[in-house]
Amino acid sequence: MSGTSGSVSAAAAADAEYEILCDVLADGTSTPFLRHYTTSGTGAPAVSDTALDGTTAYAPTGTVVRCGATPNPQIDSKAQRQTGAGALTITAGARSVSLLVFAGSPTVAIGGDPAVAFPAGSTGTWSVDQGGKNGEKLADAFVFTGVAGSDFLVLSTREI
Repeated sequence: MSGTSGSVSAAAAADAEYEILCDVLADGTSTPFLRHYTTSGTGAPAVSDTALDGTTAYAPTGTVVRCGATPNPQIDSKAQRQTGAGALTITAGARSVSLLVFAGSPTVAIGGDPAVAFPAGSTGTWSVDQGGKNGEKLADAFVFTGVAGSDFLVLSTREI
């Protein structure tokens, strides 16, 4: 077949994808919905939103975020140092708690569990990876108790 040539043409294929997003209102309530991305293969994708049933039209009225995320959460951070005898309490609902022991062996009681001693030079951290109004938080209170000669620092964060 000397002298013949040809070409193969492939038309761009249509594509449709979706993701579940949340519509977060100012009061913190959120509504999940589907965002559809479709393309005919010849132009920019078209975007449309529906209820989770995939057919009922939906129009977000708040801030659109990935579900489980909070837009611009406010974080309250504290650093508390205890030297000598005394106790520091972090109430339930914190996002993270860290302990750094400089001297002595203060104890840590979490929830209703027995207190555990942390010797000088040790550290401990408890945290969650997703916050937000519908997110995670530490369920237990933490009580850090020092005795004479103790010196420790407790760092904590919580969403407000």
